[in-house]
Amino acid sequence: MPARLAILAAAFLFSTGGAAIKAVSLTAWQIASYRSLVAAVVLLALLPAARRGWGLRMVPVGIAYAATLVFFVLATKLTTSANAIFLQATAPLYLLFIAPWWLGERWRGRDLPVAAAIALGMAFFFIGQEPNALTAPNPWLGNLCGAASGLTWALVVAGLRSLNRTGVPGGYATAAMGNLFAFAFAFWPSLPIPAFSLADISVLLYLGIFQIGLSYYLLNRGLSHVPAFEASVLILLEPALNPLWTYLFHGEEPSRLALLGGLIICTATSFQS
Repeated sequence: MPARLAILAAAFLFSTGGAAIKAVSLTAWQIASYRSLVAAVVLLALLPAARRGWGLRMVPVGIAYAATLVFFVLATKLTTSANAIFLQATAPLYLLFIAPWWLGERWRGRDLPVAAAIALGMAFFFIGQEPNALTAPNPWLGNLCGAASGLTWALVVAGLRSLNRTGVPGGYATAAMGNLFAFAFAFWPSLPIPAFSLADISVLLYLGIFQIGLSYYLLNRGLSHVPAFEASVLILLEPALNPLWTYLFHGEEPSRLALLGGLIICTATSFQS
């Protein structure tokens, strides 16, 4: 039960990202850069495992994780939180093509129907033209960033599996490296350094310390004791709650097509695990 609660707590903290990102007055690049800087400092300071085992093999995975962090912030700032999180959840679709090439893992009989369902759910986000809104000023570009975050997250998952097979410690060290890369990648587009308000600093600290740092720690602790399928179902709390927090705090309402697409993606993902 403590391990399951740890995963649920991680999913809860992850789910607050959309509402928190939209609460910051900074640009998407500034949020991505400084959020990851805080997260990297927290991981390196509090977790000895994050400081061990660094090597060149981790670099591609760290880059993919950094891209995931940046793409998700861009997507959340440009489109609705629901679109951003549900499109990131399409990672299993990309894994069906990445895993055989990178890991030599064969397709299972149920993989193709699941992939077709995820592709169908993904298509709903690009059908028609969602109107621009205060919290979603460019839905089309945001949806593209969300889809990109799904691809890069699939690369992270495959990369971590590859590292584990070769005996290279992945988890915490890769997370710390990825956050440092994300800070560096997003820093130049984030210039000039903004005049931070107290509210901005508070939210950035929350995002770095709790929404990334603590949640990643809880997730890793829980995954070591909970079966993969059960963990994948528990983590679905994140996409379920993410749009709810954004609606409650910002009044943002995703389109019906987006909600339908998200439901299809989450259902297909739970069956795929």
